[in-house]
Amino acid sequence: MTIQEKIKELVDKLNQANYEYYVKDNPTLTDNEFDSLLNELIKLEEQYPEYILSYSPTQKVGGEVVDSFDKVVHKTPMFSLSNVFNEEEVRNFDAKVRKIVPNPTYVCELKIDGLAVSLEYVNGILYRAATRGDGTTGENITHNVKTIKSLPLKLKSSIDLEVRGEIYMSKKTLAKLNEERIKNNEEPLQNARNAAAGSIRQLDSKIAESRNLDIFLYHVPNTNLKTHYETIELLRDNNFPTNPNITICNNVDEVMQYIENWTKKRDSLPYDIDGIVIKVNNLNDQKLLGYTAKYPKWATAYKFPATEVYTKLENIVCTVGRTGLITPNAVLSPIKIAGSTVKRATLHNAQYIKDKDLRIGDIVSVRKAGDVIPEVVEPILSRRTEKLAPYQMITICPICHTKLVPSPTNIDLYCPNNSCEARNINSLIHFVSRNAMNIDGLGDKIIEDFYNLKIVTNIVDIYYLKDHKEDLIELEGYGEKSVNKLLDNIEESKHNSLERLLFGLGINGIGAKNAKILAKRYKDIDNLSNATIEELQDIKDIGKVLAENIVNYFSLEKNINIINKLKELNINTKYISEDTKVNELITNKKFVITGTISFMTRDEIKKIIEKYDGECVESVSKKTDVVILGENPGSKYEKAQKLNITIWDENTLKNILEDLNEI
Repeated sequence: MTIQEKIKELVDKLNQANYEYYVKDNPTLTDNEFDSLLNELIKLEEQYPEYILSYSPTQKVGGEVVDSFDKVVHKTPMFSLSNVFNEEEVRNFDAKVRKIVPNPTYVCELKIDGLAVSLEYVNGILYRAATRGDGTTGENITHNVKTIKSLPLKLKSSIDLEVRGEIYMSKKTLAKLNEERIKNNEEPLQNARNAAAGSIRQLDSKIAESRNLDIFLYHVPNTNLKTHYETIELLRDNNFPTNPNITICNNVDEVMQYIENWTKKRDSLPYDIDGIVIKVNNLNDQKLLGYTAKYPKWATAYKFPATEVYTKLENIVCTVGRTGLITPNAVLSPIKIAGSTVKRATLHNAQYIKDKDLRIGDIVSVRKAGDVIPEVVEPILSRRTEKLAPYQMITICPICHTKLVPSPTNIDLYCPNNSCEARNINSLIHFVSRNAMNIDGLGDKIIEDFYNLKIVTNIVDIYYLKDHKEDLIELEGYGEKSVNKLLDNIEESKHNSLERLLFGLGINGIGAKNAKILAKRYKDIDNLSNATIEELQDIKDIGKVLAENIVNYFSLEKNINIINKLKELNINTKYISEDTKVNELITNKKFVITGTISFMTRDEIKKIIEKYDGECVESVSKKTDVVILGENPGSKYEKAQKLNITIWDENTLKNILEDLNEI
């Protein structure tokens, strides 16, 4: 046996032992045997590093340090799930399914409280791991995911496979980790979900490796199998850790039995769950049911009844949203609910406070609906021992001191001042948010800092931040690396599809779903800006009020000026369909072709440029980005030289198209 063969034999034997120990909970080697084989492998790999296999168990030991997390665009979007909270809502979900699929069967799974992850295997070997992110774009966390002991780095067969699951931390691991943190005078981590998320986002994989994370896999997108349960069996056949409590339910009554069973037993599990996932089993039925803008219609998550606790309502403070909406918020004496500390909760509006008769100083019951959103349920009147004054809603904007105006329904209050700083700041926060332009690195606090420093006072200013690079580096908390990364993210956002820009502009009533509908329909922001109320109303999901809001937005000169400035900065204002490809050398650029290209016709070149969302124009101007130069060019070549426009000769064009696999 050669050294290379010996190393492979040891790797295969140790990987199988890892699977039997961590996944099957049925060890076939003693600790001494395992350690002995591992030491033998380590010595051989040290002597013959050229034979180290990427899926060797030695590669699970943390050691890689990255500077930052690269963005990863998911091949198939990672949708979140809609939520249901009681039996009636579960049965309503079933009724909606049965309108399309008469006799559905379901697969029920425990909803693991962790961090969603997508894994790509190429030729059976782990190639890349990414977080869910905004569902379209996540972050590359491969260096940390490799440290998860139960996860195979190599599959039984040499297949290309994308799988999805949940990374989690066990209750036992969290308790041990917090014990160590307390000894080191560090704050204990509040819950296993946050601990897992924080661990997987460490730049140093040694830290992630020390946290003993685990994983369950539960989904295979784009499979040729017939049922979801068959995909679970495929995962198990390839040694993936899957949850043992996944069950097929033949009808909604069996679904309710499953929910009732695990509601009682959830605390006995060695890991946290926050609900039950219900999925239509047949994959063709899933396709028939389809998706909304945010959720699959063939699945939902039942959330366990909320935990409810008592605490003191210390104060009520009002905030101003980007549309001027005033929202009262409860300031609470810090209280732990479902593993996290709650200090604030929304009170929605003045009518909500009045209906609940909430008063500052009250002891109130607070719950986390669906284990996520803190909600003030009611005051505990038996604990109201002193005379507390009824709450009086504010009448003046807390930021700009403008008199507030009521909404048409008289339920909400608004600040009518378009120049109110709180409105402006929240508009900027909205523009860069995950579902809008998705500019990572511009968080709420940073936007507020830049606004107060007068560096960013409107959305156009964001794209001039590169002119302030040296000033930014000098600011406390900002280094050259973080500033460079931020500026790269800003440049990257210029290539977003139209729907992200539409949502980011903050047109009243336009959500992510409607923005996508409008982008698909009108293709270009110029077409949308010329739309009439009547034609907008004819579009499904666009009613009269929303149609009026859109037309009113584009009728204001200041808004058109902003859009024109964004165009000048090369921000994409066109819809990029899922079939459209993106390349920084072509996307959103204007091309002129002059002369004869020997290896391709003009029409063929034009089709490729349009495929990557570039544009071919006839004449050379200052707005032209690239001139493609063939034999016997005319005056366009001379004009391009005078204007200092980028020129691609035949060789340059050929190399670029070869890199794109277009020739």
